[in-house]
Amino acid sequence: MTAALSLAIVRSRALAGMDAPEVTVEVHLTGGLPHFNIVGLAETEVKESRDRVRAAILNARYELPARRITVNLAPADLPKESGRFDLPIAIGILVASGQLPVERVDDFEYAGELSLSGALRPIRGALAMTHAMTRRPLAAGASRRGFILPRESAVEAALCDEVRIHPAATLLEVCAHLAGREQLATQRSSSAAVTPSPRDLADVKGQAASKRALEVAAAGAHSVLMIGPPGTGKSMLAARFTGLLPPMTATEAEESAAVASLAGRFSVDTWRVRPYRAPHHTASAAALVGGGSVPRPREISLAHHGVLFLDELPEFDRRVLEVLREPLESGHIAISRAARQADFPARFQLLAAMNPCPCGYFGHPVRACRCSPDGIRRYRDRISGPLLDRIDLQIEVPALDDDAIAAAADGEHSATIAARVSIARTRQLTRQGIANALLEGKAIDERCGPDRAGADLLRSAMTRLGWSARAYHRVLKIARTIADLDASDDVGTTHVAEAIGYRRGGWDADRR
Repeated sequence: MTAALSLAIVRSRALAGMDAPEVTVEVHLTGGLPHFNIVGLAETEVKESRDRVRAAILNARYELPARRITVNLAPADLPKESGRFDLPIAIGILVASGQLPVERVDDFEYAGELSLSGALRPIRGALAMTHAMTRRPLAAGASRRGFILPRESAVEAALCDEVRIHPAATLLEVCAHLAGREQLATQRSSSAAVTPSPRDLADVKGQAASKRALEVAAAGAHSVLMIGPPGTGKSMLAARFTGLLPPMTATEAEESAAVASLAGRFSVDTWRVRPYRAPHHTASAAALVGGGSVPRPREISLAHHGVLFLDELPEFDRRVLEVLREPLESGHIAISRAARQADFPARFQLLAAMNPCPCGYFGHPVRACRCSPDGIRRYRDRISGPLLDRIDLQIEVPALDDDAIAAAADGEHSATIAARVSIARTRQLTRQGIANALLEGKAIDERCGPDRAGADLLRSAMTRLGWSARAYHRVLKIARTIADLDASDDVGTTHVAEAIGYRRGGWDADRR
């Protein structure tokens, strides 16, 4: 921070997608009739800060200079929105007018919305801002600034422990800290141990084959489509899937929480808990991928490093489903608007469920299907071939017989399966640094190549079922995951055979 004559410079941050670029708040006081002007591509919420800052300064028992006040938010070509710049603007005015000393102001960055009384209100994206600060390398010999934030926002921002976070309740507290009269505390990270989900896979009766498929999907980060009549447990299986996934790494937890912070939906209670998003089938494309004049993350990004569950898949608008094709491959979504562009992460595991036909009972052992062949075809054609090709496991969840329904719930607990999944995922990370589902190009041939008998079996299945090259490579990656669950360095015939069954069960088998 520098000061010369009646000029003050204070540091803050804006939000631009997942990035939080630094904003320099320049405050200049000159003679003339009293006037308060804000420039630098400021939107309405920022320009309204004039009245909030004026009242907050007066209620904090400071003086608003009766001079011409010009506030510049640089860089000028970066859009500025929300009330986050109230606090740095107020600090800049008090420093430029000589009411606050200049010496310590540049040691911190500032963000916070002011009430008329001078109280600080929470802001959106606090964790996203501190996350962005740590991604920028420091110059040789430089130290990272601290960050002064409203108390409610400081709790989430402190989860990024590489930045010193100082919570404040009022403008007066910030001024006392900068003047050396009272020191603001340093917010400590309040992250707690992850509480296990009360939903256990053992609650689902029967469906041993489906549970095994979900174990494979969890181990290799594969996407899954479950096909079966109503009431067979598809939604129950999906709701318990996150309990099978490996614990989040520190990087995954920070990225996931930063996305939730951008959307204003972060809670400390969800720290290190994999997100589970289940939008209704009436959701629009914008609700699924994000949008608005100021782009914000939505369902697929809120599911980053977690699970996106789409129940009643054919009931979604086909145009909505098509927007999933790119993020399923790339792990991010780019949103372009007339004045803004934003890129959000979207590395989620897709779980989807559907009935086999419009009435739901095609292939049911007891109830007769009322649908015509054309009706079944039209129903299934609501899901395009290219999207279906990108879903790794396509499994059947069959109806249970009366004895299975009446029997007590059985099967392994989620924690037992999760332990095997974690070991298999660790093998993958040790071998190649990523989950099997994320392998591409030559890495698939190098890491997933089966033995000769397995290769012959896979070629035969590919010819008979008319698979694409994408489907072929996805089966290879599934087979590699099954081998990892078996603690096998080699992909054998049994692994390939099981992988083929997951690719054709419930969909291709019914289309024969």
